[in-house]
Formats: sequence, C-alpha cells, structure tokens
Amino acid sequence: MSPKLCKAGKQLREQFDDSFPDRDRTSDGWVADARHVAGGKSDHIPSADSATVRAIDVDRDVSGKAKPDLMPDIANQIRLCAKAGDKRISYVIFNGRIASSRMGWRWRKYSGSNPHKHHCHISFTTKGDTDGSFFNIPMLGGTI
Repeated sequence: MSPKLCKAGKQLREQFDDSFPDRDRTSDGWVADARHVAGGKSDHIPSADSATVRAIDVDRDVSGKAKPDLMPDIANQIRLCAKAGDKRISYVIFNGRIASSRMGWRWRKYSGSNPHKHHCHISFTTKGDTDGSFFNIPMLGGTI
C-alpha cells in the first residue's frame, strides 16, 4: 500500500502554499526517510493499517529571500489553534521546543535528536485522517 498524507496534513500544507507561494520548500517533507524508519517511532512513518502519514515538516523560510523570519509566529499560531480546540493537531515542534496537550499546549524544551531549527514539524491525530477542513490560523488565511 502506498503512503498517503492525512487530510489535515494536506489542508495545512495547502494553506502554507496559498499564503506563501514563493516559500522555500527545501526542508519540507511528510513521508519517513531512512533515519525516521530506523528510529522506529515517527508520525512520518505510514500507519500499519492504512498507510496514513500523520505529520508534515514545513521549511522555516516562508518569506523567501526577503526576511523577516515568520515561522516562530506561525508555529505559535498553530499551537494556539490546537489549544483553542482543534483536535486534529497532536503536537508541534519548532526551534528546540515542543507543544502538545500533555502540558496544556505550553511550549517546553524539546530533547529529541533533531531540534527542528530549519523547519516546523506538525503531527496530527487520527481525527486528521478524514477531516481536511480549513485551519483557522491567522497567518495562514484564518480570522482568529
């Protein structure tokens, strides 16, 4: 069975593309590479039952060569979207920090092997497998 990205992942990636059409995609990704597979635990690894991938990585440089660095604010808005009740988002990792429901969606130090300084990692719950509705994230077209 070929891997497929969950509907929530497709939707969020589309919102990034629509909001920042000229963004750098060098660090983008969704399906596990050999390093992820060797580690054995990653939302980039397709699920055994449906081959669904429940994570995306989005390159930090959404502004292209013209700065400012907007990803810190975007990552925070994704975190706030989840905190406000979007049950499709499982956790967010960016710039050495992670946020999830486990700690009330507060940022805390991330101690994994990749600090995610070049991209933002967003993982999704199984609810995101079938729910591809719009994410209400201001910097990605939302209105909160």
